[in-house]
Amino acid sequence: MRVLKCHKGIGPKVSGMVLSANDNFSARYDLDRINGIFSRPNHKLFGKSYVDIILVLNESKGGVASAWMLYEMIARKMAPKAILFNKANTILAQGASLASLSICDRFEDGDITSLIVSGQNVVVDPPNGNVTILSK
Repeated sequence: MRVLKCHKGIGPKVSGMVLSANDNFSARYDLDRINGIFSRPNHKLFGKSYVDIILVLNESKGGVASAWMLYEMIARKMAPKAILFNKANTILAQGASLASLSICDRFEDGDITSLIVSGQNVVVDPPNGNVTILSK
């Protein structure tokens, strides 16, 4: 078990399995929000489902459309449990707050996309600013 410290995040404490890639994230351009998969062909997670898992990605991108899409994804139960970023932009953070989607960024230990890998189980605790890796 390993605890990673980050900036205090948004949303409730959640746990689950990770899907990780050193790639950026746009809810608008990277996702097929109807089918719950990454749809941009050159995204490193292309074809993989993001529903009910914890995404670990490099940076958030996009503007207001990406922010409100998080709310829409939560409302339709087609959303990740949480998203962890090296760096999240303020607009996506506002969207996560509106949607009550857990989100954390700015990890003290380095690049989150290499610290947490796909298949690991983690506990994301945004109010306390930490993520606990439960499995190797």
